Amino acid sequence: MSQATKRKHVVKEVLGEHMVPSDQQQIVRVLRTPGNNLHEVETAQGQRFLVSMPSKYRKNIWIKRGDFLIVDPIEEGEKVKAEISFVLCKDHVRSLQKEGLWPEAFSEVAEKHNNRNRQTQPELPAEPQSSGEESSSEDDSDLFVNTNRRQYHESEEESEEEEAA
Repeated sequence: MSQATKRKHVVKEVLGEHMVPSDQQQIVRVLRTPGNNLHEVETAQGQRFLVSMPSKYRKNIWIKRGDFLIVDPIEEGEKVKAEISFVLCKDHVRSLQKEGLWPEAFSEVAEKHNNRNRQTQPELPAEPQSSGEESSSEDDSDLFVNTNRRQYHESEEESEEEEAA
């Protein structure tokens, strides 16, 4: 199977399928990514440990801080105690909340995460600009906002002072 075909199937599985965790599986939140396809996660009870990413997700699905996962426990692991079995997107989280399967400890975190994404995502204007007007080259409001980095806002006064010097 080619890499493109594999990626297509993996992405389709993650975005389309509705997953309900089994008795052994847990819903966890990603805290950080130390590297080597390992992610530090926290359970609803506050327990922290490392999880590994299976090879089918590597270079196909990207996980960032604050994302939610369904993991399978690994019995023989000392540091790495689970393996990722499913990556939860916003739609999956909402459906689990409606079914009452979502952990209470993550309810507030999920709502803050969704609200923060709504605030940082720029809204598109309702009506398009007329063809006579040129858009400003310095207007970056339509660019993707990386939620993994802190947002620094530069005021016009500071940039004018730097240009004057």
